[in-house]
Amino acid sequence: MPPKKTTAPPGDTVTRFAPSPTGRLHLGHAYSAWFAWAQAAADGGRFLVRIEDIDQGRCRPEFEDGIIEDLAWLGLTWETPVRRQSDHLADYAKALDGLKDQGLIYPCFCTRKDIAAEIAAAGNAPHGPDGPLYPGTCRTLDPGLAADRMAAGEAFALRLKTDAAMVRTVPLAWIDLDQGSQTARPELFGDVVLARKDTPTSYHLSVTLDDHLQGVTCVTRGQDLFDATHVHRLLQALLGLDTPVYRHHDLLTGPDGKRLAKRDKAQTIENLRADGRSPAKVWEMAGVTAEAMP
Repeated sequence: MPPKKTTAPPGDTVTRFAPSPTGRLHLGHAYSAWFAWAQAAADGGRFLVRIEDIDQGRCRPEFEDGIIEDLAWLGLTWETPVRRQSDHLADYAKALDGLKDQGLIYPCFCTRKDIAAEIAAAGNAPHGPDGPLYPGTCRTLDPGLAADRMAAGEAFALRLKTDAAMVRTVPLAWIDLDQGSQTARPELFGDVVLARKDTPTSYHLSVTLDDHLQGVTCVTRGQDLFDATHVHRLLQALLGLDTPVYRHHDLLTGPDGKRLAKRDKAQTIENLRADGRSPAKVWEMAGVTAEAMP
């Protein structure tokens, strides 16, 4: 897919590639990185790399080092410094405080088992892009009781009161460069989780805030994240953040037709390098034509 014209003035386009260091990069990651790089390069803009390492249980420094090594070996260049999410937890805490001040956050103590049982008892729960929607069990908890449970060390998630948040915003829209203007429908996700007791931010919150703080003007990512943009547009409105344009690329698949994943060891850039593949050959395997390679 060739780059598309963005709304940024020539040379002002800023894109980013934001992997999580939970494993080595595979061909799908290479294509995603190239897609963001090419979008910026076509305009003489800026390409950034961000490390999304909030999940400290799965993220590893050696995987982060491997990501940087693989990208450099492939011939990609980016602006420094690289933003590492774990270095900026105060940014996410401040954003959460802002939402709390608006009365739009509540603690949820439900386990996955609790939620499944509640949904089963209801008989017919609405579904969203990520599966059955949270039934709102903890929305009516007494605030004092909820505070006591949190102080006692009980596990919890902080959820967004999505319906209340939507009332406070005008009808929202966002632009996908391939699919045109989109009406934001965050209600598709229900009351999304924005943080947990042991994980101070969620993907939805951190990626939206990071893109604003880094001045990203064009967010590129896979089609599997298209629907997440509905939530991100709502958070932008609530937090007074800039709204970039978006581009969602197709996902690379393996011989079995399934999307590539980190468990596909044979397709990691590391293993392809060890097998003697050149950067040009790896780009070819990722579907990048010779004239479009870095």
